Amino acid sequence: MSTSRGIRNNNPGNIDFNPRNKWNGQLGLEVGVPRPRFARFDEPENGIRALGRLLLNYRGKDGMPGVGGPGIDTVRETINRWAPGHENDTEAYIASVAKALRVKPNDIIDVRKPDVLRTFVVAIIKHENGAQPYKPEVIEEGIRRALA
Repeated sequence: MSTSRGIRNNNPGNIDFNPRNKWNGQLGLEVGVPRPRFARFDEPENGIRALGRLLLNYRGKDGMPGVGGPGIDTVRETINRWAPGHENDTEAYIASVAKALRVKPNDIIDVRKPDVLRTFVVAIIKHENGAQPYKPEVIEEGIRRALA
């Protein structure tokens, strides 16, 4: 079985490459694929950090009318932004992450709490890559860096 793109790129959230983003440890655009799209990181901890930082940054963006509070603060709002429906089965993604967090899709969550951010990040890694291959220490370091 081959390793998924996100794991090969040390980018388990499959974050699109954008040269304006100066992520810690970002090496540039992925290589060795027919249509490069995703960022590549020097180590998984920095890819996990970028994933966590994006989730934290979403809080300041406009959420969906009638869902949660001001800003993006529910699983539904976050995944709709993270994994748009034109590329993903967004409802299945939402259900998967909400189940991992043990919340309903429209419940308000606080990703500033380390345990919430950790669970959310791990759920995204599993959904994006089909598995979560990292040791707990790698996840913890990525979360620590995201919250620093």
